[in-house]
Amino acid sequence: MTQTELIILNFTEIRRKSIKLWNGLPERYYHWKPDENAMTAFEIVRHVLEADYGWNIIINSGSMADYQTPWKNRSFLSIADELEFAEPYRNQFLESVRQFSEKELNEREIIHPGNGEKKLLGKYLLRIGYHESVHGGQFLSYLRAMGIDRPDIWD
Repeated sequence: MTQTELIILNFTEIRRKSIKLWNGLPERYYHWKPDENAMTAFEIVRHVLEADYGWNIIINSGSMADYQTPWKNRSFLSIADELEFAEPYRNQFLESVRQFSEKELNEREIIHPGNGEKKLLGKYLLRIGYHESVHGGQFLSYLRAMGIDRPDIWD
């Protein structure tokens, strides 16, 4: 298995577990948050899904100067609706990752626009997976605080 195939497999597995968690959220809790400064449960879902669009720009050396999200002014309807809307952006992101050579993964530098840090592309992609995983843990803690049974993500 190549590095690219392993990275895609990791992204796919992380997303599978995220979707399992998100689908465990009853609609009446979509707007729940632990405090006034936190994201709502639904905002976490959108944040993770929306990130694929931005990641794709960054890993393809696009400019984030005039970043416009396709989710701007989009209503929160349901988890299923969010997943359906996000699917083409997810597919574009994964297709971009699929195109990278071993050499690009190990030699090409990515500069993250948020903090200006330089990372090798392969390491940057692994950090993208970590980002979603952190939000998965956050979501689990939300479900626990809501008193909702947490889906088993370890199968």
